[in-house]
Parts: sequence; structure tokens; C-alpha cells
Amino acid sequence: MEKLYKRHCEPCGLGAPVVTEEEANEFFVSVPGWNREFHDGVEKLVREFFFVEFTDAFDFTYKIASLSQREDHHPSIKTEWGKVTVYWWTHRINGLHVNDFIMAAKTDMIAKLSAPS
Repeated sequence: MEKLYKRHCEPCGLGAPVVTEEEANEFFVSVPGWNREFHDGVEKLVREFFFVEFTDAFDFTYKIASLSQREDHHPSIKTEWGKVTVYWWTHRINGLHVNDFIMAAKTDMIAKLSAPS
């Protein structure tokens, strides 16, 4: 399977299909560390990232925000002292789309590049 983080998000309009369970399981293998959870009745990809300093957490949040603007696909992000929680799902379809898995993989890549050496 093509690496998800190398893919670009495709426009996702109202009525686009949510991923099937089979597709979700296939894509999920490419984003270890993420969980599939239901929040307010909507399935989302969720992951917590941990940081020593608040400024590191804030910088990471900014990088995810910049990525989401470029890709025109926006998460919910909760930034706290020492932790950033990222939620990916497709608002227009109230569920998971391949774009959410792509963005989770890209989020992981940003986290990897942001980690102290």
C-alpha cells in the first residue's frame, strides 16, 4: 500500500461514503498509535502526543494547523501542558474517510520530525 503520508487529501463533499470496516482496518495498520473512538456518536481517529514543554506542544499544534490549512482538512486539536490530543474525522459525512487516515499519517510524520534528537 502506498504510504499514506505521501498522499494528498481529495475533496470530500457532502454524501461522500465513509470508509468501510474493511478499508478502515486496512488503513488503520498504517497509523499505529491512533485509536478509533466514538465521540458524540461520530467515529474519529484520536491520538495523544506528549511534550516536556508547553511551547513544544504549542509548536506542534501550529504545525498541524498549518498542515490542515494546506490540505483543506481540519481536525479538532486540544493543546494542554505536556499533551496535544488530535481528533481526525470528516465533518461533512460525520465519520471516517480515507482523508482522515492520510492526515493521521501526516500528523505522525510531523510528530516524528518534531521530536528532540
